[in-house]
Amino acid sequence: MATDAPPSTATETPASGQAEQQPPLLSAVDPSASSSITTSPPPLAPIRTERHPSSSSTASSFDSTCVTSPLTPGGAPGAPFRSPGAAGFGATGGGAAGVGGSGATSHDLSEELLAAGWRKFWSKRENRPYYFNKLTNQSLWEPPTAALPGVKRTLSDPAAAVPNHHHHHHQQGPSAPKRPSFGGPQALDAAWNFSVHSNCVTLERPPRRLFQPHPETELLRAQLIAKLRQHYSELCVSRENIQPPPDSFNRWLIERYLSDKGSDPLFPSDCDNELSYALFREIINDLPVRLCRPKLSADAKKQLYRYAEASKAMIESRVANPESRKIVKWNVEQTYQFLRQAKMPTYEDCLERLAHLKRTCQPHIEEAAKESVEKICTKLYHLSVEYAKKVRELQETLFKVTNPTDPWADLPPWSGDPKRRVRCYPVQICSPAPRPAAQQQLVETGCTDRMQFVRYGRDNSSQQGICRSVFAKLQQLYTLHCTEEDPSMEKFFPRLWCMLTRYQAFLGQQSQNTQAALPIPVFEAISRLFGVTFELFASPLNCYFKQYCSAFPDTDCYFGSRGPVLDFYPLEGSFEANPPFSEELMVAMVNHMENLLKEATGPLSFMVFLPDWRDPPTEALVRLEASPYNRRQTCVLPFEHSYRNGMQHCLERDEDLYVKSAHGTLIVFLQNDAGFMKWTPTSEKIKDLLIAFGQQSSHRRPQPQ
Repeated sequence: MATDAPPSTATETPASGQAEQQPPLLSAVDPSASSSITTSPPPLAPIRTERHPSSSSTASSFDSTCVTSPLTPGGAPGAPFRSPGAAGFGATGGGAAGVGGSGATSHDLSEELLAAGWRKFWSKRENRPYYFNKLTNQSLWEPPTAALPGVKRTLSDPAAAVPNHHHHHHQQGPSAPKRPSFGGPQALDAAWNFSVHSNCVTLERPPRRLFQPHPETELLRAQLIAKLRQHYSELCVSRENIQPPPDSFNRWLIERYLSDKGSDPLFPSDCDNELSYALFREIINDLPVRLCRPKLSADAKKQLYRYAEASKAMIESRVANPESRKIVKWNVEQTYQFLRQAKMPTYEDCLERLAHLKRTCQPHIEEAAKESVEKICTKLYHLSVEYAKKVRELQETLFKVTNPTDPWADLPPWSGDPKRRVRCYPVQICSPAPRPAAQQQLVETGCTDRMQFVRYGRDNSSQQGICRSVFAKLQQLYTLHCTEEDPSMEKFFPRLWCMLTRYQAFLGQQSQNTQAALPIPVFEAISRLFGVTFELFASPLNCYFKQYCSAFPDTDCYFGSRGPVLDFYPLEGSFEANPPFSEELMVAMVNHMENLLKEATGPLSFMVFLPDWRDPPTEALVRLEASPYNRRQTCVLPFEHSYRNGMQHCLERDEDLYVKSAHGTLIVFLQNDAGFMKWTPTSEKIKDLLIAFGQQSSHRRPQPQ
């Protein structure tokens, strides 16, 4: 099945007179380099779960990652239109599936409808043709009609387009798996564009030896990670009398991931250093009390008094040398005198006194609390190692049921070519299948006008809720990448539930920053202006393109993930990077990008979006501004632009979708010479980008080229 990309989002425009067809794997590559780049896929199926990916996989299994999957009006994935034989429709012949080898005649559609994005397909489930618009994601049973300019055609509820007797006819008994379905207008409100084909070229890589996700394993992992969060919170309260710093647990997981050599995707279990200096620093900075920017003079005065009182109480209750105790007490007494004498101190006086008190007392407080905070960090790591072992034991038990011997022993060696240049493709898993989850335990527990719910087992605590629009998006991603391996989509719900449970365990209940994404107009602008087709920090839940890197290859590969960004080595292409706000990860990202740019032979470009933290500036920000590959940079002002909520996949109100940014956003273009020539960040393009953000910006001086 293949579709052509719409002109507004395509990276390359096909030559005039050329027949509409599936873009080749390397259609965006410079023709001069085509002789050294293969356009055929690697001899591996995108996802092969029952056995090792064999070299006999067909090209169509790989090409499926580069097409848009149309959906029938009932919500089920459709097949490319082919003549059913007796029906009076023209066959597609040898042309591109669903498009027709000779043009519009195979569709029975006018040139106007073809230009508007309409294509004709065949529904395997309903055994009848339907019409799909690849530009608007609309589906119709009846032939579309030409809409008047400026008039938007409205659709009825897609779920109501299929009569009840059709569903009854296809029901195969009480234990038959329920096929995922769309419903409601939310499914049509797409915040993604899967018609943009990738211009990323990589070397062929072998499949990864990973345990496939299983609901029982993910349920245990989620329970243990929640237990670890609770224990961390209790340690902070009992030892330091503070609440954990916001999102500090998530940042600890990210920082540990960079140095962890363990096998668990979530629990750190094999780090060189048990002590996380990132977590240590976050807890220390909140001692003796957490400070914030006060709004009024009364708030500033109250915060100054709280800090002085907490400093005195901490230094008296901890083991500290007499000199430190004396310095802290003397400064606290000076602060009390200031508050008594100045009955109505100004806002600036309170902030100045607080800065002085913190500057003189904080080193002594940190020294007194150092041992206690280190014990919190090491205790958290030891618990994580213990929980990782429990999850591993369950994984091995599930695999031994179907593989009594060594599960990796019977896998044949990889037969690919590590030097072959190919279009990027999703991570492939090379492992035997575990014992399948009982289908009756994974049930779709219903939906509302906005939310879809899936539960594992009888316990409602395992229920996962997701917006119906995102549910439609995930089914479309799954259809794109797993059509051959799971044509009946029997494994869709187990894999969906495992992925949702993994991200809920990782994000927690109220983490907005870790998964925050750029606004949709910005994605559209960077794709149009700078040829961006790939996200380096995304997930199946918040991705805009169908090609992206994500943190968890074992659960995300079924939805198109190319794996973790630090394990991804593109040779050419245009990329967007909006990393989680972890300083360690941002520094590792800059190092990785500079190494890739140094080794690249083709055009390579990275658009990096970072918080403009200047007090003090972060190491990643300093490194980016001083990088020899920095071609241009600009800054978007704080409080005048927004990000999409990191929990957008489960929001119950549209009002919460966008979150104002309290800091500026620095945009840096890292490009090699070929990338700069192909995707030059001109002043006109920068202006259009800032308009997409919805405001003007303060331009910084371009870096020397």
